[in-house]
This record gives sequence, C-alpha cells and structure tokens, in this order.
Amino acid sequence: MNRETVITEALGLLDEVGLDAVSTRRLAKRLGVEQPSLYWYFRTKKDLLAAMAEAAMAPHAAQPLPTPGDDWRDWFLENTRSFRRTLLMRRDGARLHAGTTPTGDLARIRRKMDFLITSGVPERDAQMAMLAAGRFTVGSVLEEQADPSHGTAALPADVPAIDHESAFEAGLALILDGLEQRTAQGRRTSLSSNDRLTTGGRHVQ
Repeated sequence: MNRETVITEALGLLDEVGLDAVSTRRLAKRLGVEQPSLYWYFRTKKDLLAAMAEAAMAPHAAQPLPTPGDDWRDWFLENTRSFRRTLLMRRDGARLHAGTTPTGDLARIRRKMDFLITSGVPERDAQMAMLAAGRFTVGSVLEEQADPSHGTAALPADVPAIDHESAFEAGLALILDGLEQRTAQGRRTSLSSNDRLTTGGRHVQ
C-alpha cells in the first residue's frame, strides 16, 4: 500500500457510496488494513479529502495549455467546459472540490493567466473572470449532481424546461460576453490614452 493506492481506492469508495458516507473506517476495510495505518499517509480526513480532490482533477490538469496562436475566447470556453466535465466524472465531484485550494496546479494557473493577459485581457478582469467561471461551474455541477430527476422533473406548462448543460452553456456565454466587453473597453481606453500622449494632448480619431 502507498499514498497513490489509498487515494485511488478512496475515489472508488466515493463513487460507490457518495461523499457523506466516505470514512477512514470504510476505506481501511476496502484496503484490507487497520484504520490507524491510514494515518501514516493522511493525518486527518480533511487531508485525505484534499488529496482526493486534487487527484480527481487529473483529467482537467492533463488538458493542453494554451499557446500564443489560440483564440482566448475559444480557450476560455473549452477550459471551463473541461473543468465541468472533470467534476462530473466523480460522484459528488463538485462537493469534493468546493472549498479546496489548487496548490498543486498553481504553475498551470499562472500560465493560463499569462495567456489571457498577453491576449489583451486586463489582468484584474482575467483574474476575476477565471474565478467567476470556476465558481459558476462548481455551483452548476452542485445543482446537477443534487438533482435526483437529472433535469427530467415535470414542470408547470408555463415554465420552460432547461436541461443542466444548456443552462451551463448559457451562463458561460454571459460570462464570456461580459469579459469581451470589458476587454474591448480596456483597449479603447488604452488607445485613447496613447493618442493623447503622442499628439500632445490633442484627441485623434
């Protein structure tokens, strides 16, 4: 038994019984060991859950990083969709992830931020947009994974039926639209400032 084996089996247990039923006692029984032996690898259940959350993000973390030739809008959409797909791969994936700090992925996050900024997105807007998209995605998946009807529940005739994926895509598009507008506004402001600097303060169209 090693740390990777413990995490793998813990994720398997999560898929079988759900987050609320995951315990070190059940995990030890699954591994065929005594419960105290798990403390060699994880001092607390919180430590175990943090390691599980990081491991569960492996499919998203394996996605290619953006390159200078990529369109930042297309990348922003696909990056967020990849995050959603990864959360949905695990039972209670969004609950497992919520509240965690991705310390093992900081280098990749910096690369992504640098790509957005280099593409012309204002730094603060890039930071807030990535944060907003991430939290929106976690919230969307929380709702989806908590829905026992999987979006098929009967609704009153005057209430439009919107499946989870369509609702996610609509919200994601609104986030991107807002970011595009902020980016365009920032470019106009920057161009206007440059014009004033290069013409001695006289405005040039």
